[in-house]
Amino acid sequence: MGLFSFVKAAGRLLGIGKAEAAVQDESKPAPAPPTAEAIRAELDRLGLPPDVKVTVEGDTVKLTGGVADPATRERAILAAGNVAGIAAVEETIAAVEEMPAPVFHTVAKGDTLWKIAEKHLGSGAKYPVIFEANKPMLTHPDMIYPGQVLRIPKQG
Repeated sequence: MGLFSFVKAAGRLLGIGKAEAAVQDESKPAPAPPTAEAIRAELDRLGLPPDVKVTVEGDTVKLTGGVADPATRERAILAAGNVAGIAAVEETIAAVEEMPAPVFHTVAKGDTLWKIAEKHLGSGAKYPVIFEANKPMLTHPDMIYPGQVLRIPKQG
């Protein structure tokens, strides 16, 4: 079980109309949290398991259920947390495989996948590993934004 923090004012806007990324702007109030149904639809859109149950309490998403592996668990946490209006994800997701503690990175202004790979993986040239680990949430390596939380895969 874990509790993960996210930037409430940054993330994918869900709801009526086209979903788009919202970037943190302290001069504006954070958007209202989306419904559990909207977050479940986002998980479905990203091809994440339907076995994960979603509830929303205030600005916290609660995920329960089971998944096949730690990577899927981490993707579900990130998909739910990288939504505008969500400040935290509390999860009790069981995985068939053993789950090591996940490593997440919150994108700061000026970050690139290259810089993040240098910091966490020792070489900027390994940025495709981070990009692949965050698909389908990421669709292009240059499309990250401040406040977004990325999964850093284990290197063996």
